[in-house]
Amino acid sequence: MAKDQKTTSAPLDRQAWLASVDEARRNEAERLLAIFSEETGWEARLWGASLVGFGRYEYRYDSGHGGESLATGFSPRKAELSIYILPGYADFGSILSRLGPHRTGKSCLYLKRLAAVDEGVLRELIRAGLQDLGQRWTLHPV
Repeated sequence: MAKDQKTTSAPLDRQAWLASVDEARRNEAERLLAIFSEETGWEARLWGASLVGFGRYEYRYDSGHGGESLATGFSPRKAELSIYILPGYADFGSILSRLGPHRTGKSCLYLKRLAAVDEGVLRELIRAGLQDLGQRWTLHPV
C-alpha cells in the first residue's frame, strides 16, 4: 500500500509567507515569486511550510507508487536558494553552463545568491524544465 502524501499544497498567503522567510533571503524570495509567476502564468501555492510551487502534476510509476507534486518552484533556505526546475529526465547542461555559479542535486538547482546568476538563463531553464516535465506527465495550473 502506498504511503500517504506528506506534502500537500495550499493557497499562498504572500505576506505571511514572506514574513516567515529569513530576512537575508526576503528580497530574493520576492524576486523569485515574480520570475516564476511571469514564466509559468500560474498561481503560487505553498507546499509544506516553505516551498512555493507553481502548477502541479500527478504521477504513478509502474510499481504502483504515485502522488502529486509541484511542477516547478523554489524554497529560500538560509544557506542556499533551492530551485525545483530540473525534473531529472533531460540534460540541461547547455543551459546550466550559461547560468552562473550553482550546484545541482537530483531534481534541484542550488544558488547561493540570485544576483550572481543570469536571470534570463534562469527563466529559460524554468521554461525548459516545464516543457520536459510536460512531455512525461500532465501538468495542471493549480
